[in-house]
Amino acid sequence: MVNRDRVLLVTHSRDAFTVDRVAEGVARRGARPLRVDSDRFPTELSLSMEGDGDGFESTLEVDHERVSSREVRAVWRRRVWTPRLPDDLDGAFREGCARESSTTLMAWLASLTEARHIDLPERTRTAEDKALQLRLARDAGLRIPRTIVTNDPARVRAFRATLRGEMVTKMQTALSQSMGGSSFFVHTSVVRDDDLDDLDGLRLCPMIFQERIEKRHELRVIYVAGALFAGLIDATQSAGGQVDWRMAKPDEVRWQRGEVPDGVAAALRAMMEALGLAYGAIDLIVTPQGEHVFLEVNPGGEWGMIERDLGYPIGDAIAAALTR
Repeated sequence: MVNRDRVLLVTHSRDAFTVDRVAEGVARRGARPLRVDSDRFPTELSLSMEGDGDGFESTLEVDHERVSSREVRAVWRRRVWTPRLPDDLDGAFREGCARESSTTLMAWLASLTEARHIDLPERTRTAEDKALQLRLARDAGLRIPRTIVTNDPARVRAFRATLRGEMVTKMQTALSQSMGGSSFFVHTSVVRDDDLDDLDGLRLCPMIFQERIEKRHELRVIYVAGALFAGLIDATQSAGGQVDWRMAKPDEVRWQRGEVPDGVAAALRAMMEALGLAYGAIDLIVTPQGEHVFLEVNPGGEWGMIERDLGYPIGDAIAAALTR
């Protein structure tokens, strides 16, 4: 009988800190963690999926170690990155190879049906819908900003007029801030008068527009299988971070332990259950009056800086959820 004790930690080769924390927690619970750097596929990792009338089995080979799907107890899908292909690969083949590799990698993850996932790919894809998040947050009793998602410049101008100019914009796709930062992030930004004269590109790229909420500070609440870990950050005195804390300079802000009122915590749990997620990084604004306003939840959002700076046992909580 095969021992189902392998826990796959799916990430990328430049990831650090968080993977080690989860691996340590998994090992303490008697399971065997295996790091799988998704960007090393297909050049350094091998995948095979085989099925017949008697069943279906997949095999992963990583660093000379072969793991059968029959051994996999759980999968933590932290990051799935673009496949790394040889630099000298002919451009005529590169796009096709990348597409087929990504499809195979996602199909392999989906094939691990007997394993516990944090989180299932189809649930994550659904949960990344920002409009859905806002509807479920509202249904759970949370305050949300006035919002419009559109590619119509006239609707944007009219919406901003109703807000008396206090409007911000952001992308719909989920973007998370890594511990080390990255140049490809698109941050929340204020829509100014000059921006309204140059909205032609909106026709090709719909965006989210929201009322700008006055803030006392912000919370990043890490949700793990019902547990909440709140980090508080005050970027109101930062020129770059007033609208989006991720734009603040490192010496301008620091993480502090935050608190989530019982009513807000219950609403967040209800929202996450409705989304079907075991993990999520939730962003909230706390107004000067103390009201909590839901902004969004990132199903793969960063938590390493909160554990590192505040000592929360988030990695251990994820390990517990994987091995439960």
